[in-house]
Amino acid sequence: MEIKETAGNTQIDSMFKAGAHFGFAKSRRHPTALPYIFGVKNKVEIFDLEQTNAALEKAKEFVKKIASEGKQIIFVGGKNEAQEAIKTAALSLSMPFVAGRWIGGTLTNFTEIKKRIEKFESLTLAREKGELIKYTKKERLLIDREIANLDRFFSGLVPMKAKPAALFVIDSKKEKIAVKEATEVHVPVIALSGSDCNLDLVQYPIPANDASLASIKFFIGEIVKAYKEGQVSAATAAPKL
Repeated sequence: MEIKETAGNTQIDSMFKAGAHFGFAKSRRHPTALPYIFGVKNKVEIFDLEQTNAALEKAKEFVKKIASEGKQIIFVGGKNEAQEAIKTAALSLSMPFVAGRWIGGTLTNFTEIKKRIEKFESLTLAREKGELIKYTKKERLLIDREIANLDRFFSGLVPMKAKPAALFVIDSKKEKIAVKEATEVHVPVIALSGSDCNLDLVQYPIPANDASLASIKFFIGEIVKAYKEGQVSAATAAPKL
């Protein structure tokens, strides 16, 4: 089947240029992704970007609403292609993020996770103030190692003080534990999901290429843009004193 670049829609053109239309081989396709498949090219399934665009717009409207209410989204991307982009995006919005392995209980046992976050903040602050000087060299070394370990797993979650309004996930199949926890605590999930993902597990699936950096960065950028637009609309609508 011939794949034609869609003209007249800048967002779809941008998706096409980012390679967002590429899925996986037919043998890897999850049944729920079938309605979003346009055809096959060189044994690779191709997403219907018209449908991807509609799904993206739906997700963006939800993100704008969250932003207008001043609520948080956790950005989640543990795969190598997504880690740096997820971290950069979350930091630009002062949002919590997980750019590595999802720690079980992050949502379902947040009370305990919060204790680890608070310990990380406490030890880091103590070190910055020079308060660790009272310990021996060996003790300081052990504390430094603990801080490094806590930093690796919990530093991105420092902004999260309560249950978030949503998760934004890159590759809902890879991040299945995060998606499962979100479902258990009734937190909606927005997910960039490749053709091998079960789209029924996600409230706001964006069916598209979740494996290439260009595609991942495009969709992350769109979600960030939507959040900022929601913030602006809220500020504009706020009554002036």
